[in-house]
Amino acid sequence: MYFPTSAARQLCTVPTLPDAKAEPLLCIEPSPRRSLFCALTRSELTVWRVRPSAPLAYLARSEMSLSKHGDNLAASWSPDGSRIVIQTTRPYLVLVTVEYVPEISAYHAPEIAQGAQRKFLAGPGEAQALQSLSLAFEGVIRTEGNVISVLACKHYMLFSTTSPPAIRCIPWPAYDDSDSGGHLVKKSFAGCNTWILNEEEVPWLVDPDVTVTEIQQPAAGVETWITSDGRVYVVRLQESKNSDSTSDEGDAVGFGETSSLQEGYSSSRPEHQHHWQGTCVHHYEVPRWVQKSRQVERGDSERPAYVEPRRATRVAVNVKFSLIAVGTISGNVEFATFPIPGNASQPEVVEVPNFSNRPRGEVLTMEWSSDGYVLAVGWQHGWAIISIGGRCLASNFGADGNLDKGRLQDLFMHGVRDLFWGPGNFELVALPNPRLTKTDGQIFILPFAKSATTSQLSPDNTRYAFLQLDDRALVYRGADQPDMSVINPESDVWQHIKIPQPYLASNWPIMYSALSNDGRLVAVAGRRGLVHYSATSGRWKAFANFDQEQSFAVKGGLLWFHHVLIAAIEMAKSYQIRLYSRDLELSDQNVLYCEAIVSPVVILSLVDNSLLVYTADNMLSHYLIVPTSDAIRLHYCGSITFNGVIAAPSTVRVLSWMIPSAQKQFGDPADDLAVATVLLMVGGQLVLLRPRKAGNQEVKYDMQIFADRIEFCWIHLRGIGALENSLWGYDGRGLRVWLNALTMESPSSTPHRIKESVNIPLDFYPLSVLMDKGIIIGAEPELIARNSLSFVIFRQATSSHLFLHHILRVHLESGQVQEAVQLAAQYQNLVFFAHALEVLLHVIVESEEPGGFLPNASLSAVIEFLDHFDVALDVVVGCARKTEVTRWRRLFNVVGNPQKLFEICLSTGRLKTAGSYLLILHNLEQLDESNEDVIRLLRSALDAQDWQLCRELLRFLHSVDDSGVALRHALVETGLSVEELQP
Repeated sequence: MYFPTSAARQLCTVPTLPDAKAEPLLCIEPSPRRSLFCALTRSELTVWRVRPSAPLAYLARSEMSLSKHGDNLAASWSPDGSRIVIQTTRPYLVLVTVEYVPEISAYHAPEIAQGAQRKFLAGPGEAQALQSLSLAFEGVIRTEGNVISVLACKHYMLFSTTSPPAIRCIPWPAYDDSDSGGHLVKKSFAGCNTWILNEEEVPWLVDPDVTVTEIQQPAAGVETWITSDGRVYVVRLQESKNSDSTSDEGDAVGFGETSSLQEGYSSSRPEHQHHWQGTCVHHYEVPRWVQKSRQVERGDSERPAYVEPRRATRVAVNVKFSLIAVGTISGNVEFATFPIPGNASQPEVVEVPNFSNRPRGEVLTMEWSSDGYVLAVGWQHGWAIISIGGRCLASNFGADGNLDKGRLQDLFMHGVRDLFWGPGNFELVALPNPRLTKTDGQIFILPFAKSATTSQLSPDNTRYAFLQLDDRALVYRGADQPDMSVINPESDVWQHIKIPQPYLASNWPIMYSALSNDGRLVAVAGRRGLVHYSATSGRWKAFANFDQEQSFAVKGGLLWFHHVLIAAIEMAKSYQIRLYSRDLELSDQNVLYCEAIVSPVVILSLVDNSLLVYTADNMLSHYLIVPTSDAIRLHYCGSITFNGVIAAPSTVRVLSWMIPSAQKQFGDPADDLAVATVLLMVGGQLVLLRPRKAGNQEVKYDMQIFADRIEFCWIHLRGIGALENSLWGYDGRGLRVWLNALTMESPSSTPHRIKESVNIPLDFYPLSVLMDKGIIIGAEPELIARNSLSFVIFRQATSSHLFLHHILRVHLESGQVQEAVQLAAQYQNLVFFAHALEVLLHVIVESEEPGGFLPNASLSAVIEFLDHFDVALDVVVGCARKTEVTRWRRLFNVVGNPQKLFEICLSTGRLKTAGSYLLILHNLEQLDESNEDVIRLLRSALDAQDWQLCRELLRFLHSVDDSGVALRHALVETGLSVEELQP
């Protein structure tokens, strides 16, 4: 769903200042809102703007400061972006304040002639002026012991130290002007606290003799620790039971930021008012010989050092999909689910294709995209993009290992030490491993194309393959092309729809994209406002009034109902659902209808004329879309709460339902919610909720769990034949299909899992299921690297896969021949229908155990199925010619004697098919010495004037008898001369 595209941009990282030093970068760190990032060297700090990419402020430390407090080592932003904490090589923390000056521009553009201004238009995100900011030293904090890792929280700094191994907490310095005559006076650092890493204060550590090498905060109130022994812990700071202190926000940190460690908290009491509680989520068993070696004195230098391959070097937590990714010193990346009490999850090692067996080295950096769908990983010698299902979407290991390292300027192809995703996840900012001979151009920005379903997974967005780039949308038009264009990988069937430059310049990045049911209408929404496009007219429509455009933001999604655009918006801390017409200009005066709601919209879904609105208060509301001759409105039908069913509303990504037929025809729409079967994707879990009435007439739900870690799903309420009400989910390895998923009966009221009906393995990433074509459309990345180029080029290639034979095989192996015939009849007009049946027969024949002559029931069912179609004889012979000769006898024991099949083809005029059967008869030694069957077919070909077949038959006779006797005999019998066959 994420594919690198075009080529990476390279930033000039040496400031154009008189006293600036050309030093290698140590790290890059994004600001909390990711619109800025800082780049750190040994003595300098530079703050950059992400879009446009430009340095805004520069700060250099003096040589005296470096010698006294140590060189720069790492940097961290405070959550509000007002401070940067610099970790040094000595026991000091340097605080730098970031002051924003919005009224002053950092750069002044030169005057441009009026006639040339149209040639210098602002690019995406470049319309707003580069606001100035200043960096200033705030102070230096001396720590007890060298600092290993720093975590800047909302009210305090948390850091780990050595000598002694501990976790320390220091509130941010506060200022008071009450008694200072208007001059700010800094207060002392009150409320410091220290937790020594030992068995008393942190008893849940597997090995207490460790230090904490890395602290991260994936969610408010929850941290992750990596300890020096390579284990990973998820920890919380909780209030001790023997503490008398109280907090307005509860007695535990939980998942919300608390004020328990603000200034004013004092640790003067002998007992800690708070304690750490943690769980080990990445554990390994130490070999016995290593455990015994601990008893040996440290002076024994001959004993070899033990390096655990699963020792963690980096960790990244995906809160949206409940995944923990751990990078190890051996280079492996392991995925594990969040720990559940009493249920230990088994880690899964992600496979990164490396056909040339190039070294990877240890994992140096990892980060999930903000939508949680992909993980960017940097190794010592490479990088990769991995989906939540464990599929590698792109990497540098597919490039030629013999690239000229001296010529190639894309240094990130040889290893990445630091990276982060930019706003909207359209760009990956990467810092490659340092090269001694190069200190400039150290930062690279790699652009990405991503599926529009990453922001809004709606049925219409999955009907067509729909990609979103930084400045355009790509819509797959192969579904509207002839059948052969769909399966031809060389066909250019992508429509590039360029988003209007004025809108992108002010509202980059794109947050939501929506496609209509017929694929002709496109709507996109960026940071503010929205625009929409018609493929029929080829024109965009945007707000003519800039203030109206900037007055609202789309939050919750966009949907097309015929020519009406439905948008969930946020405006001045109020929430609405607006309806716009494609035929009218965009303005507040042309809003067709506006529905106010009390809570932010999480997801919108459209089923027929029912609009489903799921909001952040865990409420599902049902609206009927009521069009009239001159207006359209939303009619509220009812709502139901999912409290106790869904724990975190923000993790809901797919919403649909199915109404029983009787309710559709005779029921009141107000009762639809009480009888509807609801399909949800919560995080990566695909679940079905079946309603049942409780004793007090309250609706309760029976939960059916289809699968975990599903990346995308396709719902087909109006499929073809047995595919109606089918559910398709992709788990990173293949498509899992549940036939009649929404009509399955629930056998019990307890949650249970449902095994899929079909599993379709894929070697590319699927983007859409073309139901009427029987084809899965997807993409796979391509990397172009040549020694003649100093950079690499990325692009995505279109791939396809037939799914019909997979579905038919399930029916046939279950003995459901008539169901298979009914389904196949819907596709028999496709030009590749015979090929699909041939693949089906080939798979069944190859799946049988060799050596036996009794075919299984599946082969008999397939042959019975094929007899219903005219192409059966072509399918059988085509399959036989692609199958080993040793399997032919078993095949024709069921199909019938190939001699009889040859006669049928000859009598019905299928001359080319009869010619194919000659090869079968020859290999089975069923041709007589006089080749009478060949001569009869040759006569028929002469009568039909099929000269190409005549030439092939003569070549066949020459191949079976190289003496030429058979060929001369055939020419005599038919009275044919060779001159007649000359082209």
